[in-house]
Amino acid sequence: MTAVTDRTTGNRFRHHGARALSARGRLLAPPARPLRELDPWLIWPAVTLLLVGLVMVYSASVATAEGRAVTGFQPGYFALRHALYLALGVVAGTVAFQLPMTAWQRLAPWAFICACVLLVLVLIPVIGREINGARRWLAIGPLQLQPSEFMKLAVVLYAASYTARKLAVMGSFKRGFLPMASVMLVVGFLLLREPDFGAFVVIVCIAMGILFLGGINARLYFLLTVALAVGFVLLILISPYRRDRVLFFVDPFQDELGKGYQLAHALYAFSRGEWFGVGLGASMEKLFYLPEAHTDFLLAVIGEELGFAGVAAIIVLFAILTQRAFAIARQSISLERIFGGLVAYGVGIWLGIQGMFNIGVNLGVLPTKGLTLPLMSYGGSGILANCLALALLFRVDYENRQLMSGGSK
Repeated sequence: MTAVTDRTTGNRFRHHGARALSARGRLLAPPARPLRELDPWLIWPAVTLLLVGLVMVYSASVATAEGRAVTGFQPGYFALRHALYLALGVVAGTVAFQLPMTAWQRLAPWAFICACVLLVLVLIPVIGREINGARRWLAIGPLQLQPSEFMKLAVVLYAASYTARKLAVMGSFKRGFLPMASVMLVVGFLLLREPDFGAFVVIVCIAMGILFLGGINARLYFLLTVALAVGFVLLILISPYRRDRVLFFVDPFQDELGKGYQLAHALYAFSRGEWFGVGLGASMEKLFYLPEAHTDFLLAVIGEELGFAGVAAIIVLFAILTQRAFAIARQSISLERIFGGLVAYGVGIWLGIQGMFNIGVNLGVLPTKGLTLPLMSYGGSGILANCLALALLFRVDYENRQLMSGGSK
């Protein structure tokens, strides 16, 4: 990563910026044999995480689904819905993979505008749905849409498109940084109105990462990082529930039956799992002790049922996926496909940062946030957005391989 973000790379970005959308940026021929022309070290970790997630969602949600009237007392209620979302995600990803990155670059501003409209709609009381004090969902028939998940994808596309277009002025505060910062402030305002602080943190990390890799002025970047850190601290201090989360994650057992309840039971789950777990389906914490066992705290159930070995395997798979995303990004940039490279970086930052946050929350090393485990946790919007992000990553890899093999441009 550092090799690509140094001064030399930033200069190369600016030097090749004008040529990035030239002949090599024209539409590629439709993929003939995409699976055989993609990186297996990218495909198999992603497929494994998706399938293991489906199995663990079923295991973690059986008791919850069987005990609720709203689910019809059906043990497989959440697992079936998760499987449906996963199937829709695969179909959507397959369609998205057919579009070349030049088309995605043209669509990026429109995708961002649509995501902003959805964030506005979710705040309207008669349209948005409130759950547990947060207004984050839009009801579309039997489905619940969470706009913040699609905003993460839209920010990846928009920040990559913006940076690719502004390579020559990325060192300028007024022309390079300020317009993007203004857009992010609008997004942040909308997300904090829901509120969805976790999604805001991830989106800021995505945008900041892409700007950094795009050659933003180092001094400006440092000052901005300090300003963001101060801003996040202030947002935590002025919000009682955020402040409580920070205070109680340090020692959840000081109020084990109150504000530390969720994290305390997550830690109980990990402690019961030990090295190799109690066995698939044998978790005790999922039996109405651990809230959100199939969503935010799915990893705690994995830790209890599959033990340290299972959790370590999940972390390794995320590490491989993130590393391959960064490798594909570097390769794309070396081929002068700046937009595709920055999109790959954005997807890698997104999956890596959100995965790290969720793992940290489950293990009690980070304050509790409303962030799911990417590719694995229950949630239709998250799975759909993750599948679309993977499709873009696969597309960048495919176009790289086509260019290196002398394929159609």
